[in-house]
Amino acid sequence: LLASHAVHSAAGPKGHTHTKFNAGVPGDPKKPFRVIEMIAKETDKGMAFEPAKIIVEQGEQVKFVIKNVGELDHEFMLDSFEANKKHAIEMQKNPEMEHDDPNGKRVVSKKQADMVWKFSKRGTFEYACLIPGHYEAGMKGIVEVVAKGKLPKTAPTAAAKSN
Repeated sequence: LLASHAVHSAAGPKGHTHTKFNAGVPGDPKKPFRVIEMIAKETDKGMAFEPAKIIVEQGEQVKFVIKNVGELDHEFMLDSFEANKKHAIEMQKNPEMEHDDPNGKRVVSKKQADMVWKFSKRGTFEYACLIPGHYEAGMKGIVEVVAKGKLPKTAPTAAAKSN
């Protein structure tokens, strides 16, 4: 059973809650979105997400389909670089912490999870697995949010589809 926000706030004064999001806002699955498939896996060089970088437009809604093809559980946490770094430290202190938040999902081995997100802010953000040891093993990627209409024709957009 996945933990909820209550577990986060129960972590004490140094715990955290997810009420402010750095990389945009939770999406509305009833509105149009682009599907981007994210593969989480272990590799001979460590751990990885594929693709390792995506480019989206400001205001765009994306449905991430996070497929864990690896043997271990993984997480997909979308946030700022700074917030993910702080969060990784909290995960080191509380390795049993699990996420089922608007900006993060834990995905067990050989399963998948979906997450709809609206990129309301321009900038560069990070998606990462914050399970202790995974981030350090290379399990992270970059989301570049560009101005509307500025999406490069050759942008690594993964499986671009509309619902």
